[in-house]
Amino acid sequence: MTSTAEAMGTATRGSTVRVRKRPLRDAVRAAPWLLPAGLLIFGVVLFPAGYLVYDSTRTIGLAGVDQGSAGLGNYRQLWAGYELTHVLINSAIWVVVVVALTIVISLAIAQLLNNQFPGRRIVRMAVLVPWAASTVMTTLTFVYGLDPFYGVMNKLLVDLHILDEPYGFTKQPVPAFLTAIVVGIFVSLPFTTYTILAGLANVPKEVLEAAQVDGASSIRRYFSIVLPFLRNAIALATLINIINVFNSLPILQLLTGSIPGYSADTTTTLVFKILQGEHNIGVASALSVINFAIVLVVIALYLRIVRPTKRIED
Repeated sequence: MTSTAEAMGTATRGSTVRVRKRPLRDAVRAAPWLLPAGLLIFGVVLFPAGYLVYDSTRTIGLAGVDQGSAGLGNYRQLWAGYELTHVLINSAIWVVVVVALTIVISLAIAQLLNNQFPGRRIVRMAVLVPWAASTVMTTLTFVYGLDPFYGVMNKLLVDLHILDEPYGFTKQPVPAFLTAIVVGIFVSLPFTTYTILAGLANVPKEVLEAAQVDGASSIRRYFSIVLPFLRNAIALATLINIINVFNSLPILQLLTGSIPGYSADTTTTLVFKILQGEHNIGVASALSVINFAIVLVVIALYLRIVRPTKRIED
């Protein structure tokens, strides 16, 4: 019996050793397949990010020549001379309002397009137009359409007696910023709507029919059945919209870029102004590092709070 127990113990220890070695062996086997992806991530993400952090601590001349260490001077200059607090508030308003209203409006449009009605295919194709068109072209349509001298949108508002006279929507910080929000929502709707529409296709019709038979109202069915099934679709659309809207340059640059000062800027447009207007690479790099950190923190918090991969039945 003793020899048998010892043999079993030896076998158990041997199997334990083999199990412990298995992850290392699996990692070695997977290395040739993971190496290309790892090199791509390093070359496209990690190295540029690291070099950006390095540039943010350097004094770089107009010709791009490194003139020595600046320490945290670029960050101090950024905070002292560019109304950064106001710009950060603008960035938060820009992202939150555009993303939130895009999700809400897209939920309504997707629900409409999920129903059967004459001309549904044409309407679905029409929703794709802002997505298929260039963001710059779409924004320029609003820029010229709202021009106080020859803009057709301005003229229409006057003809409808909504305005007493043409108004310069893109000439003042607040109206220009609000106009940019409208355009941001407009160009974000197609992707968000189709993502939610794909999620609606996965809602079991038999569950909705059973709830209807049990007497549940349409509102109750939507909030108790449809929305839980749309959790992952909404999470995906929200996450991608946060990244796209936060880093969006064309819309704000075309609508608010010509306004003096920084009252209508977000962090993204401020980077462009610092680079193009002042050619201050060090300060622009410092702001880009702050941008990158904000995006990482926001995404981490969003994934932590929303937990989009959580199973519906949990």
